[in-house]
Amino acid sequence: MNEADFNTLVDQTFQDLEMALDEVDGDIDYETSGGVLTVEFENGTTMVFSRQPPTRQLWLAARSGGFHFEYDPAQSDWCGTRDGQLFRPFVTDQIREQGGVDFDWV
Repeated sequence: MNEADFNTLVDQTFQDLEMALDEVDGDIDYETSGGVLTVEFENGTTMVFSRQPPTRQLWLAARSGGFHFEYDPAQSDWCGTRDGQLFRPFVTDQIREQGGVDFDWV
């Protein structure tokens, strides 16, 4: 995957996530700046999604730890480099757990 394709995939992922966050009943703030999407929850915690062009990975920093994902065209989703877990269900679980909000993005 070249850098332009990578950036397009990350941009689309961020846009999809932002649209899903807009549907949440609750106080969630988010901001995208410089290739980073920061989500802040009502409880004061944050999740940070960042693009990593040199490795062609999407990283997530959450209260539960740091996670790296690589895009898998066969799955049409990002997959965790540790365990192959799909990005969307993983993020859904993390937002529910960390932010305490009912979030559906699968």
